[in-house]
Amino acid sequence: MNSLSEHSLIAANAPRWPRRRLLGAAAMVPLVSWANPHAKHGQASPFAANSVADFDETTWARLQQTGPRPAAYVFTTTYCSTCPDAFDKLQAFIKASRQKVELAAVVMDVPAERVLAHAHHYAGATKFFAFDGFAPAIRQSVDPKWPNVTPYIVLLSRAGAVQRCIGPPEPAMLKKWLA
Repeated sequence: MNSLSEHSLIAANAPRWPRRRLLGAAAMVPLVSWANPHAKHGQASPFAANSVADFDETTWARLQQTGPRPAAYVFTTTYCSTCPDAFDKLQAFIKASRQKVELAAVVMDVPAERVLAHAHHYAGATKFFAFDGFAPAIRQSVDPKWPNVTPYIVLLSRAGAVQRCIGPPEPAMLKKWLA
């Protein structure tokens, strides 16, 4: 039986819930498979982003000291029109490098429970964070000079060197980061 006829059979025999509830549940299936594309029979990839961590005033210092390296952190908002493109360019560079790199999306304007609803813009992220606390204080902890513009990208090299930029990083910056 093909998936279309299976879906029709299931829908025909489903309890008479409101149609939008059925469609909402069906919409989650691709999200679950997207969030962990490497999962096979219950085995999750260590780099599959399927949950959201809080990002508060202490998180950046902790990531710099003990977080994964190399790593890229893309600070974004749900309304940022240029952020997905910057993320895609960064992800393409990482993929071409064939290195194991943490690629995190830090969503600044929605609570953790709503971040994954926007995850399709950041397919390939290895981790998701959501601001949890007073946003100006969190930005101050990341970079006191950050002008609250997104996408704000922070690259952490294997040796711990930090590079920051607004928008997609320049090729020279990326080469230096993963050198």
